[in-house]
Amino acid sequence: MKIGSHTLKNKLILAPMAGITDLPFRNLCRHYGAGLAISEMVASNPALRHHRRTQLKMNHQGENGLRSIQILGTDPLIMAKAAYFNQQQGADIIDINMGCPAKKVCAVAAGSALLKNETLVADILETVVKAVQIPVTLKIRTGWDKDHKNAIAIAKIAENSGISALTIHGRTRACKFNGIAEYDTIKNVKQQVKIPIIANGDITTPEQAAFVLHYTKADAIMIGRGAQGQPWIFNQFQQYLDGKKVSIPTTTHIYQTIVEHLQQLTQFYGETTGVRIARKHLKWYFERLKLPHNPTLYQATSAQQQQTLLQHSFNVFLN
Repeated sequence: MKIGSHTLKNKLILAPMAGITDLPFRNLCRHYGAGLAISEMVASNPALRHHRRTQLKMNHQGENGLRSIQILGTDPLIMAKAAYFNQQQGADIIDINMGCPAKKVCAVAAGSALLKNETLVADILETVVKAVQIPVTLKIRTGWDKDHKNAIAIAKIAENSGISALTIHGRTRACKFNGIAEYDTIKNVKQQVKIPIIANGDITTPEQAAFVLHYTKADAIMIGRGAQGQPWIFNQFQQYLDGKKVSIPTTTHIYQTIVEHLQQLTQFYGETTGVRIARKHLKWYFERLKLPHNPTLYQATSAQQQQTLLQHSFNVFLN
């Protein structure tokens, strides 16, 4: 799988997810085999660049792979400047968000709301591509709703604008994350354009990963929610695709992974914020393991307390 001049080690990509794909989680998923991990979306508004949260989203210090930054916005020139700024900060790839279904994003005509304005889509893509010397990718949905699906039209605009790869989440904006992903649409888009296509949506098992790649003929697949609470899923997908036996991590190995993840969150955000952000990851880990939830674990206010409660929960489970 190639994105511009960059060759990925495999066909497995971690999706950009707001509040989730921070530097610690990206590095963790790469450790477990993700060929590319894309950052959380960053607003293109220059007034927000000095906010601590925005700076953390753009933090690539210690990034152990290609640095792909996703930008969000509606003004072509502002987005072009944001792309150039991130290139100057060390980004290897710029990803444009036209797939976010969040109400607050669509309310300002950003994210998937842009799919309703193909002229503006073309203007944004052309302007951003011309502004940087690194590859630009695009993430979209199949359309606004079931009566307005225009993924093929957007794909052709992207190809003509110089976009290096296109990710398609197989749902409309109206679907949000409900229903079944439209692999037929992704397959049809792949047949219509020559740029690399990345399939996204409902890819949560090794078998599904293989099916989606085979059925859509996509060049790669993107995993989002499927990686939450089980970053080792990338290794399992690759093993299955290679025809090897899928390995299941031991409970001890999972515990060590969680401990290291929590430590990285604390180091990256500071103790107070790191402990708070760790709570949602702990919830996902415990749900994947089908472990009973310990309410006090999610009320911990210090890193030491959180680690102690985590150890206690696993000791109870192992014994």
